[in-house]
Amino acid sequence: MDLSGLGWHDGWAAAWKALDTAALVPGRIVGEDRHVYSVVTAAEEVSATLAGRLLHETEESSALPRVGDWVALTPQPGESKGVIRHCLPRRTRLARRLPGRETREQVLAANVDLVFIVQSLDANFRPRRLERFLMMAHDGGVAPVVVLNKADLCSAVEARVAEARAVCGEAPILVTSIPRRRGLQAMARTIRPAQTVAFIGSSGVGKSSLINSLYGEEIQATIEVRAADAKGRHTTSWRELIPLPGGGLVMDTPGLRELQAWLDEEGLAGTFPEIRMLAGSCRFRDCRHAAEPGCAVRAAATSGVLPRDRYEAFLKLQGEHQTLAGSRAERQRIPRPSPGRGRAIRRQNFEDEDL
Repeated sequence: MDLSGLGWHDGWAAAWKALDTAALVPGRIVGEDRHVYSVVTAAEEVSATLAGRLLHETEESSALPRVGDWVALTPQPGESKGVIRHCLPRRTRLARRLPGRETREQVLAANVDLVFIVQSLDANFRPRRLERFLMMAHDGGVAPVVVLNKADLCSAVEARVAEARAVCGEAPILVTSIPRRRGLQAMARTIRPAQTVAFIGSSGVGKSSLINSLYGEEIQATIEVRAADAKGRHTTSWRELIPLPGGGLVMDTPGLRELQAWLDEEGLAGTFPEIRMLAGSCRFRDCRHAAEPGCAVRAAATSGVLPRDRYEAFLKLQGEHQTLAGSRAERQRIPRPSPGRGRAIRRQNFEDEDL
């Protein structure tokens, strides 16, 4: 197989040269099941496990290989098996804060070029939820496209599009309907050869059905959404990289029951570009736009120039960012025990699978 079809390019080749790659071969993780990885190399697809040294030396579970990562492995001739020795540095990622009290990052997908953020135009539509998914994309360096699906179930499509436009900034918006075949060709044209795209969104918004439409046959399991509350079953319980017939690779992710952002200032600024522009007129350069005098952002919210709900959503997410930053700083001050670290990370990752 030509690895360029999986997204290998000169940048990855340069990262490969920086490793001690004697007797190793490059490959990309296309599937994962309880730390048994499906890895595609130039020769074949192999079933691989992590080297003990890699597991032991990795301090954070989020740094362990995920679907989409490029890795260096030792193949086992004649067995279609291998051992992963290194993970090449990620260029982008989609991640969230792991649900629960502990402050840890969960990487959902690695080295994604484009992400389709899917919301359905039924009772599932939530602008505030859309903001959080956009923040995930901006924070991970992934270009977002907003997909408003199930247009056939909505009698006010243009109004919904206007609501989405108010929160998605410069991100493109596609309106789709699988029964009416609306917007599906436009979605397919968005995907370039060798580009990796991911679908994220809540359960029941139609991610798997959209992937099926791109592929041309039913490769992803789907299940009917309950009409009473627009909630769907979590039919995707893994992350898998799927090559499309027309080129490109697509990744489905499980419907997220909970989305706590794992964000930095850049992710927040990218999600609220209008606030970033207004902030240039604040009296203080480090203004938090809450109670400081001379705040142009707060003045815009008071006058109605900035919609109040956007301002309040910004303050809420900014507060989450500050809390998260404090928790991360506290974790860094606490010494990490070295004995059994690999076993602890292994336990963490089994917990990570519970989405």
